[in-house]
Amino acid sequence: MPGPYVYDAILLTSFGGPEGPDDVIPFLENVLRGKPVPRERLLEVAEHYQSFGGVSPINQQCRDLIAALEPALKEAGVDLPIYWGNRNWEPMLPDTLKQMADDGVNRALALVTSAYSCYSGCRQYREDLHRAREAVCEGEAEADAPAIDKVRVWYNHPSWIDVNADLIRAALDDLPAELRDGAHVAFTAHSIPMSMADTSDYARQLHETSRLIAERLDIPEDRWALVYQSRSGRPQDPWLEPDVCDHLEAVHAAGVRAAVVAPIGFISDHMEVLYDLDDEAKTKAAEMGLEFRRAGTAGTDPRFVAMLVELILERLGEASEKRAVGAFRPNHDVCPKNCCPNPYRASPV
Repeated sequence: MPGPYVYDAILLTSFGGPEGPDDVIPFLENVLRGKPVPRERLLEVAEHYQSFGGVSPINQQCRDLIAALEPALKEAGVDLPIYWGNRNWEPMLPDTLKQMADDGVNRALALVTSAYSCYSGCRQYREDLHRAREAVCEGEAEADAPAIDKVRVWYNHPSWIDVNADLIRAALDDLPAELRDGAHVAFTAHSIPMSMADTSDYARQLHETSRLIAERLDIPEDRWALVYQSRSGRPQDPWLEPDVCDHLEAVHAAGVRAAVVAPIGFISDHMEVLYDLDDEAKTKAAEMGLEFRRAGTAGTDPRFVAMLVELILERLGEASEKRAVGAFRPNHDVCPKNCCPNPYRASPV
């Protein structure tokens, strides 16, 4: 295969989620291990999952994405198997890498389901892959775990902007005609601790995505904002703000009569989208009499899938260019040593 990189597999790398009530607590313990999150917060989030039968949508969304990506890659002339491994729940990354090693995979390209750079959205996945490779080799002198490289983040790729702009346009069009012109758009993403935000490009990248979408839709600066959701951690620790529900209260108090919430921080309808937006934020808006719509997520939109294929082709040396729009260049392929440092402990990679 042409280009400086040779791969024999693609590895879809994701967060993972419970697939039944008995999975919820062990899953959340995996997520929060080593992080300063109170037990009562874990139990509170567990109730969110239990209200959906203990099943997170994220694993099925990964299956759906693989089902869409496989034929798209073959159509582009890329005949590589796609494996799937999660950070926090089955299929776990060590098990997947063991299967890849058994299948004779030497080098794989990891496609991580995160569009933005921060410790939890980028470097932690690299750490997890590093530990998974160590686990495959542990106690087996002749074991040879596959080498893993990672696809770049795509926050400013034109297809990411196009798909999200169309999803938001559809939500705006669903508002009553008399409210559309004055509607407010709240772009949302998962909040992270300031200790993580201050040492990464997360907030800057999210703001650029929001700005590019607003520009595409001709939304004036005073009618959109970047806000955050799904905060956890200790109350005394600062996290990125404002919270989406607090923001909706503020814009309603300022006279806004309709709002669209756009979860640009997520590639599909994760539990945080279903609970924090479709339940909590929607309920808050209804209590205030604020007309509310939630924009969709990229999911398996053909343009999003085609973008992922393009990012893979970049690393195979078969893409004619690395595309990005706006004020910043395409993100790096290989993370610098000091990129998105671990705020909790020394990083192994």
